[in-house]
Amino acid sequence: MANIKSAKKRILVAEANRQRNVAFKTSIKTAIKKALSLASGDDKDALNASVSKVYQLCDKAVSKGILHKNTAARKKSRLVLAIKKLAK
Repeated sequence: MANIKSAKKRILVAEANRQRNVAFKTSIKTAIKKALSLASGDDKDALNASVSKVYQLCDKAVSKGILHKNTAARKKSRLVLAIKKLAK
């Protein structure tokens, strides 16, 4: 543990940011799983809304610096490929 007051504060702030980032990444994973579960069904409107939500969350994570832009692009690409594969 740090001895300097500002260093102690940075440790606390870094931990709060880490927890926020983990929560955001978890919400992306949950949205992807929901989209994949909807892909096997017949409700195309719900599937499109779910995919749109994943895209929105990924783009928001990139703008906040939580995900790298290539990571977000890879997640979106893999999601669409998996949905197409399940649709066949």
